[in-house]
Amino acid sequence: MLSIQKLHAFYGKSHILHGVDLEVNPGEIVALLGRNGSGRSTTIKAVMGLVHGQGKVTWNNTDILGHKTYDIARRGLGYVPESRDVFPKLTVEQNLLLGQQPGRGGKKNGRWSLDDMYQMFPRLKERQHTEAGVLSGGEQQMLTLCRTLMGDPDLIMIDEPTEGLAPKIVELVGEYLKELKRRGLAVLLVEQKLTIALDISQRCYVMGHGEVVFQGTPEELKADSNVRREWLEV
Repeated sequence: MLSIQKLHAFYGKSHILHGVDLEVNPGEIVALLGRNGSGRSTTIKAVMGLVHGQGKVTWNNTDILGHKTYDIARRGLGYVPESRDVFPKLTVEQNLLLGQQPGRGGKKNGRWSLDDMYQMFPRLKERQHTEAGVLSGGEQQMLTLCRTLMGDPDLIMIDEPTEGLAPKIVELVGEYLKELKRRGLAVLLVEQKLTIALDISQRCYVMGHGEVVFQGTPEELKADSNVRREWLEV
């Protein structure tokens, strides 16, 4: 499905990624772990064409590295940025409808509908006619997650979905991720909270200094105290 090989990425002259290898299979949830600055967010931005990259990124047997971001999204790759990026002057429902893609989203052709979004997050139903810019941080996170789903991606890459959220909202996001798992959607999850990441993922990668320093199952990572101490624990 998604295969990343020898990926290098740059911000100007700064060399951030140093030959990242990673793959996500259909229906699989993969956690991408590491401390801040390790290269996790840069990896998924490079996949989406938001950061200049070199190497090979293959999506469903097509090399997409260097393609425009909108082209990558239309091929079935979804991206939820850490910054959320809602359209502040549009209502909740308008934001959700903008997430639809011709021939993909809207339930008639895809897996998700407005009703699905409102069922998962009733708070969005309550706020459907409210401008997105006045929502709380947690509500904006819900909205961004759901807007990406409305495009009916085959794989969704989510960057720090629980960052800065209250504990109750973190629980909601955790349930949301489990629902994606139940529906068989492939997910590449960048997440600081190990409890959530290891609970829902089948495999995990740990990054450090722009490289993958560990890959394996959550159970293998839990058993490897050296990796956790060196690359994850504060």
